[in-house]
Amino acid sequence: MKPDVTAFEQKINYSFKNKELLATALTHSSYANERGGAFNERLEFLGDSVLGMITAEYFFRYHETMPEGELTKLRAATVCEKSLFSFAKQIDLGSFIMLGKGELNTGGRERPSIVSDAFEAVIAAIYLDGGMECAKEFVLRFVKDSEKHTGDSAFKDYKTILQEIIQRNPEERLEYVLSGESGPAHDKTFEVEIHLNSNVIGKGTGHSKKLAEQAAAGEALKLMGIEI
Repeated sequence: MKPDVTAFEQKINYSFKNKELLATALTHSSYANERGGAFNERLEFLGDSVLGMITAEYFFRYHETMPEGELTKLRAATVCEKSLFSFAKQIDLGSFIMLGKGELNTGGRERPSIVSDAFEAVIAAIYLDGGMECAKEFVLRFVKDSEKHTGDSAFKDYKTILQEIIQRNPEERLEYVLSGESGPAHDKTFEVEIHLNSNVIGKGTGHSKKLAEQAAAGEALKLMGIEI
C-alpha cells in the first residue's frame, strides 16, 4: 500500500513538486525487495550530509563563543539516531514508511534505525525538490525546539564551573545580565553579559537565555585561562 503523500506533506508543511522523491524517501529496502522499485538508502546517504551541514552552520552561528570540541559534541547529540527518531515521531513518520511484510510484522514502524534513516531520506528529498533553504526550514524546526528543551545537557555546565571558582572568594558577586535580544518571537536570539562585581567578564548569545548564559560563562572561563 502506497503512503498517503498528501497527508504526510501536511504533517511536514512542505508540498513536493516531485512526489516520486517523497515516495522513494518513504520506501524501505524490504518493501522494494518484495515489490521492486526505488528505496530510500541513497537519499538517506545524502540526507545525512545535508543534515550535518545545516546543524554545523546553525551551531557555528548561534554559539559564537563555544569551542570547536563542544560544538562537535552538541552537533553529535543532535544528529544521533535517538534524536532523529524523536524528531521523526513528532511527524508520525513511522506510519508512512512502506515496509516489507517481515519488517511490518516485527515492528519496523517503531524501529529507531529504520525511522531515523527515513527521516534523513526525507531531508534529502526536500533538499533535492526545493533546495537548501527549504531543507533548513524543515530541519531547524526540530533542532531549535530540541535545543530549547535539552538546554546545556549536550555540553559542559560552564555556569556551575564558574560559580565554583568564584565562590572561593566570598566577597565576589557574580551576576548574569540580559543585554539584548533580537529576532521574531518564535526565533529570538538572546545576548547575556556576566558581571563580576561591576566588571563584564564574559558575553554570550543563544536561542534561549539559558544557552546564552552558558555561552557567556564559557567565554569567561576561557578569558580566565581555565581549561574547558
